[in-house]
Amino acid sequence: MTSLSEIMSYNQAFVEEKKYEEFATTKFPNKRIVILTCMDTRLIELLPKAMNLKNGDAKIIKSAGAIITHPFGGLMRSILVAVYELQADEVYVIGHHDCGMSSIDTSHVVDSMIERGIDPAIFKTLEYSGIDMEAWLHGFSDVTESVKKSVDAIKNHPLIPEDVNVHGLVIDPANGKLDVIENGYDVVEKA
Repeated sequence: MTSLSEIMSYNQAFVEEKKYEEFATTKFPNKRIVILTCMDTRLIELLPKAMNLKNGDAKIIKSAGAIITHPFGGLMRSILVAVYELQADEVYVIGHHDCGMSSIDTSHVVDSMIERGIDPAIFKTLEYSGIDMEAWLHGFSDVTESVKKSVDAIKNHPLIPEDVNVHGLVIDPANGKLDVIENGYDVVEKA
């Protein structure tokens, strides 16, 4: 059985048995927060539980390493939509210890692409077009500094209003312990 057929089979029973009813909520986050975190599989259930969040409490945006790589990319667009259209007034950037982005070998990723059929000439075209694969795929060496950098990118974005609190945290994927790296309330109080 393929993963798609397994999912579809389960989904049919899920809908028929009305298991969705316990998750009913609106599109607006009850706790008025948006979270940018890593796509790490260990965080799927752990992070919301560690933060006492239930379905409907927060907008959760996931990406590799919770890294803002471009000020006008999809991650910032999602954060801005959450703030301006979906009533979020706080942003949490949550990185985690033992993140794969802290040890990513970009040359290995490129080699894997080639092994899976990507024409090596593509990389010359990308380089010619100004795309630096090393920089684009690069992660970070220190999760605390990475979180601070993403917090700074959000906090200082020209379209983020000053009254939006932007927090930075790091979670331990082994036990769910959260450490505050940047307290967004401190910044707003000092302003």
